[in-house]
Amino acid sequence: MLLNTGIPFLSSIISFALAFFVLKRYLDRKRAHLLLWGIGAIFYGIGGFTEFYFGAFGWNPLIFRMWYLFGAILVAAWLGQGTVYLLANRKWANALMLILGIASLYALFRIATAQLDPSLMIGEGHTGAELSGHAIVTDGVRVLTPFFNIYGTLTLVGGAIYSAWIFWRKRVLLHRAVGNILIATGAILPAFGGLFSRLQFPGALYLGEFFGIILLFIGFQRATTPMAEKPAEVEAAA
Repeated sequence: MLLNTGIPFLSSIISFALAFFVLKRYLDRKRAHLLLWGIGAIFYGIGGFTEFYFGAFGWNPLIFRMWYLFGAILVAAWLGQGTVYLLANRKWANALMLILGIASLYALFRIATAQLDPSLMIGEGHTGAELSGHAIVTDGVRVLTPFFNIYGTLTLVGGAIYSAWIFWRKRVLLHRAVGNILIATGAILPAFGGLFSRLQFPGALYLGEFFGIILLFIGFQRATTPMAEKPAEVEAAA
């Protein structure tokens, strides 16, 4: 019971807390990547809440549609788009944002109008099979998921690794190198959780999401908090 309710609930709380800190920083700095990361963290929190609801109260069509849209499709792509705004040329970032926005609206429409078949539920957690039964691929819903997630994973994880390498190679702002390594690790954990969930490991997805958001939270805090400088005499003694 704790695995199916407590873990997703904690993931949701941590996600909304991360969104608060990121959006607070956005209000101070007005940087597009912070806004996108904040929105992505909110999507992460909604996904966690819907998983908690499912574990506590059972099947609900609206909750399932919310889970599939925000948790299974949008979250990784919107987090990754934030990294695109951080690292890429603004012209390219805006073009990709336009594509992502249109694709997100299309996903919203398809999920809102798709048939649901709760008899296809597998195990104790959502898998996505409930959407339009076995015709989901031809119905144009489940086929969307890989495109969003691959884009999100490549941009978020790839961008974090690239940033960490740059800071480490130049030996500057090492707190950001550490933070980006944590972010990359946290971003990849839900994907592994989903893989093991499909292999019928109970709760793997929820655990992957839980530890993933913890590392994302710590990584963001580490990347935005400079390491304290050591006093000169301490460095000399060392």
